[in-house]
Amino acid sequence: MSTDRPKNPTLDQLRAVCQPPEVKARKNAEHWTAELYLRHISIYLTAVLVRTRITANGVTGLMILAGWSMSLALLIPGIWGPLLAVALSQLQLYFDCSDGEVARWRASQSPRGIFIDMVGHHTTEALIPIALGYRVFLELSAQGTTFSQAWPTLFMGACLAVLLVLNRSQSLMVHAARGIAGLAKLPDTAAARAVPTTTVIGRLRSLARFLPFHKLLHAVELSLIILACSFVSAITGVPGVAEKWMIWILLPACILVNLGHFLSNMVSARLKA
Repeated sequence: MSTDRPKNPTLDQLRAVCQPPEVKARKNAEHWTAELYLRHISIYLTAVLVRTRITANGVTGLMILAGWSMSLALLIPGIWGPLLAVALSQLQLYFDCSDGEVARWRASQSPRGIFIDMVGHHTTEALIPIALGYRVFLELSAQGTTFSQAWPTLFMGACLAVLLVLNRSQSLMVHAARGIAGLAKLPDTAAARAVPTTTVIGRLRSLARFLPFHKLLHAVELSLIILACSFVSAITGVPGVAEKWMIWILLPACILVNLGHFLSNMVSARLKA
């Protein structure tokens, strides 16, 4: 820990170190909720945490537990499970904001911390569709549906989990490929991620800004969609019916998102030597 930092910092001192302009300006690393409200309140949690002995990696551990708990919450029948999952998704992002702030205040940023953070996000987003598929499987079974009729949705949930992780991993693959090739790290700006609009892929990517479906494939957005589906199922009186259709609609859509992400990477300047 840096010895020239006060043990009882003010909020202004914390903001200057933990929330510098370059952090708030990150386009790919910041979730929209962080810019909207989480960064405004995370500093209060950080102010408490820096006065304790918990490490930045310890805060990341709390973030991971909150994320994994979302999947367990989805196994609670009715709308209460999804409601709890939405609350846990906010708690996960709250810790996600504070772990980096604690690391910056204590000057303890490390590759290990970044790695643990990535593991947390990847596993959280993989477990959500698996838990959702199992939730639908249990509800269909409770209605007397045979195993042969219920298991495809469980399998589709597992396939969706793979696709969600693959989509998130593609961005990391670009950075890994550049590093192995000896190229400099890409700045986290919109310009660095731009695709030439003169290409067909570039034009399609520009159109995607008006229908940003890919942004719905993260933990917070998924939890909100699941909650909406649980309300629909409750209104129709058929448990799991809307969640089932959600899985079957998201799966082919996620295949297209992965394909578009791959082609966008291939034609961009990011993978050019």
